[in-house]
Amino acid sequence: MKQLVKVWDLPTRVFHWVLVLLFAGMWFTGNQSGNWMEWHLRGGVALAALLLYRVIWGVLGSETARFSDFIKGPQAIRRYLKGELKESEQPGHNPLGGWMVVVMLLVLGTQVVTGLFSADVNAYLYDGPLASSISSELAEQMNSWHRLNFNLLLALVGLHLTAIVLYRVLKKQNLVKAMLTGYKSIEGEAPTLYFAPTVIALVTLVVACGAVYFVLTRF
Repeated sequence: MKQLVKVWDLPTRVFHWVLVLLFAGMWFTGNQSGNWMEWHLRGGVALAALLLYRVIWGVLGSETARFSDFIKGPQAIRRYLKGELKESEQPGHNPLGGWMVVVMLLVLGTQVVTGLFSADVNAYLYDGPLASSISSELAEQMNSWHRLNFNLLLALVGLHLTAIVLYRVLKKQNLVKAMLTGYKSIEGEAPTLYFAPTVIALVTLVVACGAVYFVLTRF
């Protein structure tokens, strides 16, 4: 019998949807000219803080948000692909989805780093906040990597959306609704999950923002 189980905490859900909005906003501003690039840079700084927050939350946060919960080895992946891994055993990200999270965070991190160090080769007005700390040649190269990496990001987003559709069609699981409400419909016995206090998420966010501010103002 299926039952609704709380799987995603509020901090993880807020992170996910803020990330979606930031990504969309930076995609738009990055393709505009003029003063839009100023907003693109601001979005990049916000994204840097958001990603750092998620990394820390992946260690200190709720059970299903922790890397230790969803980064699994070959055996778990094989069990999942064979249909032997019950959802009640791993109610959050499945083994493949867990590795997708890791890859997405790494590629997003690469996008942020290259953007922070990029030179504005179009208008020469909106260099990344850390571009002056490296040579102009390397800063221009960072710009090229920034543009190339974005194509990889788009491919990953497309793969992510495809997985959501397949889950909806083949497994009758609405992953979008689950990330909105925090609840999933799970077959079998409901797992007992640990949810970290929201205050820890708030402190984590302050620490992440402070760390990004320190780096941008000291280098």
